[in-house]
Amino acid sequence: MTVPPIALSEETGPADAPLVVLGPSIGTSTILWEQVVPLLAERFRVVAWDLPGHGRARAATEPFTVGELADAVAQAISGSGPVFYAGVSLGGAVGLELLLRHPELVSAAAIIAAGAKIGEPQGWRDRAAQVRSQSTSTLIIGSAQRWFAPGSIEREPELTGRLLHVLQDADDESYALCCDALAEYDVRDRLGEITTPVLAVWGEHDTVTPEACAAEIANGVRDGRTARIAGASHLPPAEQAAETAALLRSFFETRG
Repeated sequence: MTVPPIALSEETGPADAPLVVLGPSIGTSTILWEQVVPLLAERFRVVAWDLPGHGRARAATEPFTVGELADAVAQAISGSGPVFYAGVSLGGAVGLELLLRHPELVSAAAIIAAGAKIGEPQGWRDRAAQVRSQSTSTLIIGSAQRWFAPGSIEREPELTGRLLHVLQDADDESYALCCDALAEYDVRDRLGEITTPVLAVWGEHDTVTPEACAAEIANGVRDGRTARIAGASHLPPAEQAAETAALLRSFFETRG
């Protein structure tokens, strides 16, 4: 079994508090959660993780699936007891796979700007080919348009700029392998197996994973609900940190 290389951030928050694990979108890093972490750490222990070849994680050298990314997260947090999980886009897909493959590890999960299937397989294969031939630098303009709602870049110029640098600096092959994994990812027919409480969150302006994706998750799992984050597109934790943190705190505290 392939266990792809991921990297955990330093844990922060009260030592005896429940643990919250935060997952990234493809092309981002733990920076995505930077403004949310202090708000969650008032009540929880918090740790975030990086995808292979992103942020502090070493590059991947062989293919992996979204399910195997979930296995890597499970391995990294083993021994931590049941945790709360929140992930964005690919990190949200990993969250659903975590609930399917390691349900005993998660007390409740927030699946943010994600879906039980994300995009179309050929689109991911085309993007992988583009990155392998031309690097992630060629994705910056399109990603900025998809990632951020109108006004987000102006509101958070430093943070959005740093996130786009993470994309530019990501290992090209690792990014392409994440695309390959997303091309094969589809758990729509397995949502009914998930009994863990799920909050499916979408950003008001998100065209990648709009409200219908969140509704499909919430309606498909045994215990699901949805929430909208106004003024956000595909990266709500970076665009609307306070609202994202408030949603997560409320959801996790009622499941604690």
